[in-house]
Amino acid sequence: MPEGQGQDPADCTIVGASFAGLACATALAKKGFRVRVLERKADPGEKLHTTGIIVKDAVDQIAMLDQLPLDSVRAVPGVRLFAPNLRHLDLEAPGYYFLATDTPKVLRWLAEQARRAGVEVCCSTPFTTASRNRGGFALPGLGATRYLIGADGPNSVVARELQLGRNRSFLGGVEYEYRGLEVEQSDRLHCFLDRKLAPGYIGWLVPGVGVTQIGLARRMRPDPEALKRVMERFLEKIASVVDVRDATPSSIRAGAIPCGGVVRPTATERALLVGDAAGLVSPVTAGGIHTALKHGLAAGHAVADFLSGRCEDPGGWFPATYPRFRTKRLLRFLFDHFQSDAAFNLLLATRPMRMAASQVYFHRRGVFDGDRQRTPAGQEVNRKAST
Repeated sequence: MPEGQGQDPADCTIVGASFAGLACATALAKKGFRVRVLERKADPGEKLHTTGIIVKDAVDQIAMLDQLPLDSVRAVPGVRLFAPNLRHLDLEAPGYYFLATDTPKVLRWLAEQARRAGVEVCCSTPFTTASRNRGGFALPGLGATRYLIGADGPNSVVARELQLGRNRSFLGGVEYEYRGLEVEQSDRLHCFLDRKLAPGYIGWLVPGVGVTQIGLARRMRPDPEALKRVMERFLEKIASVVDVRDATPSSIRAGAIPCGGVVRPTATERALLVGDAAGLVSPVTAGGIHTALKHGLAAGHAVADFLSGRCEDPGGWFPATYPRFRTKRLLRFLFDHFQSDAAFNLLLATRPMRMAASQVYFHRRGVFDGDRQRTPAGQEVNRKAST
């Protein structure tokens, strides 16, 4: 029998041991509810499809991140933005940083926090279908559940089975990891603009935790062979920055990144979607960890209040709290249709471009070419969201 699997009734069943799913489960379990997480993989940290960048905003707002193991994160305080002709611009914001993560380790840590809170994490246990009963849903082989949450990624099986909204707009992404690689300016995220290689998005180089991550995403459905050919061209192009053409990556990941905004509908009676399943991914930056954790925790609290009789079914009101990404969807449209290598080459050094890039990377707080102020991970900030 797979790890943790049982047929006793659950107050809430969450499909997907993801950032959103584990945050939601932990919040519910800490309020005394019986929570079960179904994960089709044998290990929450295997076969991931994310670079794993956590923005400072998430560290500031989400208390559970204060306890992240120090060996699983690395603070990166700046960005180096490359135009298509490889001229670059350095961007920083005083006090701001990104956390590069050992993402498998972080997800395993989140799963352990959930278990300690009382969550039953059932690995090697895929969700297949659900049928409604008087008090919620019946799950074949798993028993009944009073509430069902889909946190099972951009191609959510829960969304399909319950006829909820599906992600329809994607970027195709691929990333190679290299060990023992020396990178100049390892205190920056390197971002590369190139309409030919990465239409609709960017290429990147992240000095991570024990590895260097190099990848790109482009406007296409994932096609492993096509992405492999594009990556070869990309590695050739950036050889003057870092040359890995003769190196063998220690791991390769690829997958679909939803970029169309929040799906509709996101919920039905006694069921809702969170994280990538709900389309909670920035259409501009493709970042989703912050929103996954934030809204996963909020969903856990909302479902707990419903199960306690203190509020109506959050399926009827909670999705209204999700960001609509109106401005970011407009920027996504403009980037998809008007991205120009010539314009980026010409405008990179101009003040408007620097200001626009700072707004994208530092959320309107950014300045450029400022004095560096490194901030360690885990700094105490008031008014954090609790688990």
